Amino acid sequence: MRLNQRQLATVFALAVSGVGMAKAQSTVDQLQPLVETSARRLAIAEQVALSKWDSKTAVEDAAREAQVIQGAVKDAESKGLAPEPVAVFFKAQIEANKIVQYALLADWRRAGKAPAHAPINLVATIRPQLDQVQTALMAELQATATIRASGTCSIDMAKAIGTYLSAHKSDATPLRAIALDRALATACTPAK
Repeated sequence: MRLNQRQLATVFALAVSGVGMAKAQSTVDQLQPLVETSARRLAIAEQVALSKWDSKTAVEDAAREAQVIQGAVKDAESKGLAPEPVAVFFKAQIEANKIVQYALLADWRRAGKAPAHAPINLVATIRPQLDQVQTALMAELQATATIRASGTCSIDMAKAIGTYLSAHKSDATPLRAIALDRALATACTPAK
């Protein structure tokens, strides 16, 4: 069967648009591990809130936050990542975690109690988990550096977050969606 020029042009246009759509999907797929790891960090926020409920300590811990950011910057430098965007990214991760903590603690205060739970040791149990997640986030930042610098990163990131939330509907409360959006709000670093 022979195709005329118009038919060839249509076939070519469909092929090119299909490649573009596959590339966009691929970019969103490539951002998924970063989104999932950030969501995992936020899941730990409930344990942090329970620990702070038990110990009656404040959500704010400036010394620990500075330590986390300093460690991230040092790690960024060793991995060839620009330290400033990494510091901003981890500040956003911390802020998102605090959003979850504040919301949960407020809910528990209104209810007059926290959910039943075994005692949680923030230093011995939770911080090592957060440190492991930080290592994973650094690897994800390194793996997605090119994508995060693209002009379409914000759109791709929003789609990746939407994909995650759709796949985790049972856990996708408005609080978690807001916190995840906040956690990844500074992940994109487009060139100026």
